[in-house]
Amino acid sequence: MRSTKQIFHLAIPCVDLDEAEYFYTQVLGCRLARRYDDRITLDFFGDQVVCHLAPDKIDTNPEMYPRHFGITFLDSANFDTVLERARLNGASLFSNLDVRFDGLRERHQTFALIDPSNNILEFKNYDDSEMIY
Repeated sequence: MRSTKQIFHLAIPCVDLDEAEYFYTQVLGCRLARRYDDRITLDFFGDQVVCHLAPDKIDTNPEMYPRHFGITFLDSANFDTVLERARLNGASLFSNLDVRFDGLRERHQTFALIDPSNNILEFKNYDDSEMIY
């Protein structure tokens, strides 16, 4: 099982490190941990996302399934804060705020953003926290 001493790590490609840093730190509010000539490392809501400079590896026509990543918030206020922050900062929505599985125990709100390198990020908040897995 995961403990607070375990951090999930995800590496993604990016076209431009300055754009990636701005999107993740200024638009989403993540913390920049390190920056090198070829990558940035971010505290992505408690986990680690590394944007590697790889302009030749960008998906020019991204689709939500099967490749996306994001955060499932346990607190609806945090979900709302990220959505509002994204809207205020002009983030590109990949999919609008939606309710999935309405009427079922796994009902949740979701929206998706697309970063400057066409990586898709999904954010969720379940009504029943036992349904997050």
